[in-house]
Amino acid sequence: RSNGGIIGVSNQSSFGKCTVTSTTSSGDITLQPGTRVVSSLVIAGGGAGGSGPGCAGNSAGGGAGGAKIINLNASGTATVVVGAGGAAVSTSPANQPGGSGSVSSVESCGTTYSSSGGGGGAFGGGSCESGVAGGSGGGAASGGTGGAGVACEGNPGGPGPGAGPGVPAYGSGGGGGKGSIGSSGSPTTGGNGGNGNDFSPSFSGLPNSGVLAGGGGGGVYNPGNTAGSGGPGGGGAGGSPGGGNGTSGTTNTGGGGGGKSQISFTGGAGGSGIVVVKELNKASGMWSMQS
Repeated sequence: RSNGGIIGVSNQSSFGKCTVTSTTSSGDITLQPGTRVVSSLVIAGGGAGGSGPGCAGNSAGGGAGGAKIINLNASGTATVVVGAGGAAVSTSPANQPGGSGSVSSVESCGTTYSSSGGGGGAFGGGSCESGVAGGSGGGAASGGTGGAGVACEGNPGGPGPGAGPGVPAYGSGGGGGKGSIGSSGSPTTGGNGGNGNDFSPSFSGLPNSGVLAGGGGGGVYNPGNTAGSGGPGGGGAGGSPGGGNGTSGTTNTGGGGGGKSQISFTGGAGGSGIVVVKELNKASGMWSMQS
């Protein structure tokens, strides 16, 4: 009867006082003495925009870090790992996709839950380069396909325009975001990064007003064209048309880095992730849908 009429493992009450703890570095969170159940937002590091001087000169935006909300049994401490953003790739060696972001996770009572790092954006030109898969996938260069996203964590990157190898004037695709797929590039524009999600209704005190995990914008080649915008949620913009580095994703949002524009520039680094723990109040005999 005290277990809600369900036969099985005892379901204890939880008195966590709805305490919210956001952490931007790995370590242990000490929970309230009465806490038995927490809801955790886990956002991994975003992917970097592509690089490489030996191609057509522009590159795609990186995908946002995987983002999801997890309810789990927890008491005493919760151990968290905050993933770093993907590294910006230097101009040498040539023709490199952006670095992928690192995993973020939360663990308590012997169970670990994680989100996947964002995929790097494709380097520009060449032969139909595709974005790297990740929590959200990196965007593609001309003729390529966007990197795949992980189900329930993010979305694919934007495809490259055209059907063949890279054309210098063509913009590259934007990285995927938690809320939407990255946009395709066009002959005169880089693709916009996919939108992030607004997590502020569930968790207070988040960076960037709670809008997190946006994709990076794609780069373009010619002056007078339009670089892709970073997705709302910390995504970095594509480099300035005619020559510019991609903008890095915003720290602790999991945003993807923007792609570069022109030769001898680099894509922006991915933004680092964040883990948030909300200690729940729950009466005995009450289960979450996940449980």
